[in-house]
Amino acid sequence: MVDAKEILLAEPRGFCAGVDRAIEIVERALQKFGRPIYVRHEIVHNTFVVNDLKDKGAIFIEELSDVPPGATLVFSAHGVSKAVQEEAQARGFSVFDATCPLVTKVHVEVAKLAKEGYEFLMIGHKGHPEVEGTMGQLSEGIHLVEDEADVARVQPRQTQLLAVVTQTTLSVDDAAGIKAAIKARFPHVREPKQQDICYATQNRQDAVKVLAPQVDVVIVVGSPTSSNSNRLRELAQRLGTPAYMVDNADELQQAWFESASRVGLTAGASAPEVLVNGVIARIKALGAVSVRKMDGVEETMKFPLPKGLKMIDPATGLEIEVRKGPETGA
Repeated sequence: MVDAKEILLAEPRGFCAGVDRAIEIVERALQKFGRPIYVRHEIVHNTFVVNDLKDKGAIFIEELSDVPPGATLVFSAHGVSKAVQEEAQARGFSVFDATCPLVTKVHVEVAKLAKEGYEFLMIGHKGHPEVEGTMGQLSEGIHLVEDEADVARVQPRQTQLLAVVTQTTLSVDDAAGIKAAIKARFPHVREPKQQDICYATQNRQDAVKVLAPQVDVVIVVGSPTSSNSNRLRELAQRLGTPAYMVDNADELQQAWFESASRVGLTAGASAPEVLVNGVIARIKALGAVSVRKMDGVEETMKFPLPKGLKMIDPATGLEIEVRKGPETGA
């Protein structure tokens, strides 16, 4: 038994439209073409979702050499480089691209400005697949800056045509200091016409800003590889509230809730609600007596599926809805 009496749920939390679309692409491909379906990299950064899709017949690979000829291949929500796209085409795979449309928007902007002679500074985390995919849109002229120290060191070939792009899973706050350093060193740098920060990343962080001051501890549901989940935990801690990230309810530790009368709960954009429900059940078992959902932004964004994955009911002529295993626990 612990002191927690109330669980306060952040709103919004969990799946965003890009994650929803990516998972649905794999599930529809499995239903339409049968198993196996090959997926380059984790479709989204969540252990439960990946294992659920493995059980349904998805095979996750990192190298296209591991995909047999004639197979159906899905690119993950994080996007891929031009080299990966070209290799997949050369190998003759049937490809469905689950890249989040917000990431694709960044790729399109990079390609457009590169033709005009621009070089780029990319704000992001080294090794993250989205960063590798965006930087891989060009063979040269794009430089990664992870912090303000990198801004001081970077040496573009020219500074007259210089543009900034950002990893979408960073928030406006995350990128602000680095952008300011870039602007100070390169006053004429071009920023994107439209904000290339993911709306879902920003909305979830804004919700934590409201949530954290009202609770004694914050729990973030998300996998260790999830960038946006890690940022949620870090944000709560910066606001002065102890915060912990868990992949599922089994990772909760009773000691976190001692002397905590109110627990805040949120989830990264790739974490399904079934995991949130499991965490709620576990905290209730430890003594919490009520759950209250915060007011927050209602997200209505929905992205269309790629051509070739729509399934039509011959009796009605209507599109068949497929989903959602990981979200409902089905």
